[in-house]
Amino acid sequence: MSSINFMEKLLDGVEVEWKALGDVTSLRRGRVMSKEYLADNAGDYPVYSSQTANNGEIGSIDTFDFDGEYISWTTDGANAGTVFYRKGKFSVTNVCGLISINDEKKINYKFLFYWLTTQAQKHVYSGMGNPKLMSHQVEKIPTPIPCPENPKKSLEIQAEIVRILDAFTELTTELTTELTTELTTRKKQYNYYRDQLLSFEEGEVEWKTLGEVANFSNGKGHEKDIVEGGKYIVVNSKFISTDGKVSKYSDNQLCPLFVDDILIVMSDLPNGKALSKTFIVDKDEKYTLNQRIGAISAKNKGALLPKFLHYFLNRTPQLTKYDNGADQTNLRKDQILGIQIPTIPIEEQKRRVAILEKFDALTNSITEGLPREIELRQKQYEYYRDLLLRFPKPETMSTPNV
Repeated sequence: MSSINFMEKLLDGVEVEWKALGDVTSLRRGRVMSKEYLADNAGDYPVYSSQTANNGEIGSIDTFDFDGEYISWTTDGANAGTVFYRKGKFSVTNVCGLISINDEKKINYKFLFYWLTTQAQKHVYSGMGNPKLMSHQVEKIPTPIPCPENPKKSLEIQAEIVRILDAFTELTTELTTELTTELTTRKKQYNYYRDQLLSFEEGEVEWKTLGEVANFSNGKGHEKDIVEGGKYIVVNSKFISTDGKVSKYSDNQLCPLFVDDILIVMSDLPNGKALSKTFIVDKDEKYTLNQRIGAISAKNKGALLPKFLHYFLNRTPQLTKYDNGADQTNLRKDQILGIQIPTIPIEEQKRRVAILEKFDALTNSITEGLPREIELRQKQYEYYRDLLLRFPKPETMSTPNV
């Protein structure tokens, strides 16, 4: 039986009442807790904040502000609108909102949680460049209550939907975990072979500095030139660190780039993963180079294959060693040009690049291999979740009482 038919049978002849979330719940915010406060009051009770990693937990303290079932949401920043189900003793920071149900004989917490995972981010406001989802927006979210005249049956319907979604969630998490573990293993395997292919014994090859075999130039600031849907992609650290998934655009090509130019991140936060990460240009007249990104071009492509140089420079220990784990790292031009580059025959460079490209396709491609499979599993879960939470839309709905 399809999910649509199942829902039709489950809700057959059942009235669905729509309420503004603020009419059936109470909303509040957490409190400010600094890193120093967390360190000085360390304990066993989790503190949740705006991050999504680690289930939103940023630390634990020796007291708790809440005890029971709740729903939290992130109010500010890139993760605004992210919703979590909470149960037990815990606290939340000021960038978290907290939802408590006014009458648990009418609404199931897990049911409401699943509903809000499909709705909350639709109400995020991104004005002034800082996404927000504040209480006055959350309280207006339309919320379905099946069979409102029969609370017992209503809770039974909600519980059945929760049971199915819990099972979907568990299965999806299990499959995604297995795929992620496999991907991690593949990446470790890739890194091992990459290191083997790009390592050379002392005396095996001749070494030259990057300055001897390549040219270098710095980018320029594009902050005032960013436009929606501009002609050129602005290559910044975010673009490189996300393998081109996050882009900004400009109509002004302040720093033109050309095919086979190798772009390298020169600045990153302590223990960051972007420092010395590289990107190789695939097309003329497509990109413009931002500040704190270096552009490297081989002086003689017949002797030094640009793709070989791209792989060799990518996250090279010769540059990542400058990250001291405490301060922001800003690589200097002389540090980059001082990198030692092995000189090996061009045919050998091509052979090694061909092997590395095959590993790349297996581990890093967004359209091939395991990353694509993980994405499809998540989309499949969201599809069935949305089907299970499909209710007849209200013709009218009152605003929440204040």
